[in-house]
Amino acid sequence: MLVAFYPNLAKCDVAENWQINFQDSATPIMEGIINLHHDLMFFICVVLIFVTWMLVRTLWHFEYRQNIVPSSLTHGTLIEVIWTTTPALILLIVAIPSFSLLYAMDEIISPAITIKTLGHQWYWSYEYSDYTNESDEPIVFDSYMIPEDELELGQLRLLEVDNHVVVPLNTHIRIVVSAADVLHSWAVPSLGIKCDAIPGRLNQTSMFVKREGLYYGQCSEICGINHGFMPIVVEAVTLPNYVTWIYNKLSN
Repeated sequence: MLVAFYPNLAKCDVAENWQINFQDSATPIMEGIINLHHDLMFFICVVLIFVTWMLVRTLWHFEYRQNIVPSSLTHGTLIEVIWTTTPALILLIVAIPSFSLLYAMDEIISPAITIKTLGHQWYWSYEYSDYTNESDEPIVFDSYMIPEDELELGQLRLLEVDNHVVVPLNTHIRIVVSAADVLHSWAVPSLGIKCDAIPGRLNQTSMFVKREGLYYGQCSEICGINHGFMPIVVEAVTLPNYVTWIYNKLSN
């Protein structure tokens, strides 16, 4: 509704006060994570209601005035088969979409763009090695958090950076993640990404952003005193705007 009344309002995917649910998804992977969560919540609610009912019923009938003559039943083959096979069937039903999602998260589908991400204490650096200038130098830049006293109106405290990671829409993108000093973790909730940055090791993940916007994340691995001050901002734009951004970067 806000966009209808304020067409110039930019949508920012960021955590809100008292938020208890996921941020809006922007990639198929995050959609899969949210759908799996909802499916699991159905089974959890059914099991919780059933177990609660069983406990209350047992406690109610365990009181001697409710059941003066106690039952002499000590063994029941049928009920034991039921309470063994039912959880096993539920786990099998849950395993099918769970494994499917895990394989989808691990798969890198013919990436059109590769972005190298390097974690430092306490900032991120990025390299677009697919594009080089006349000197055969790739696009490389650092991304630092904007201090609170330098924020402009509308910018978010502890989440804004001076250089965004710009990516095009509807494009398979590979993110190669590592670290220069200690453990870090490159995480953007709306994109369904959380990839550990480990010194001396290359990890990779992928994303396919489906809508324009600014997507905020933070380092998700305790990496020292300023761990909470190395945010991530991914800006998804249309392909013409992305080409313009690349051209400007190569020209500088």
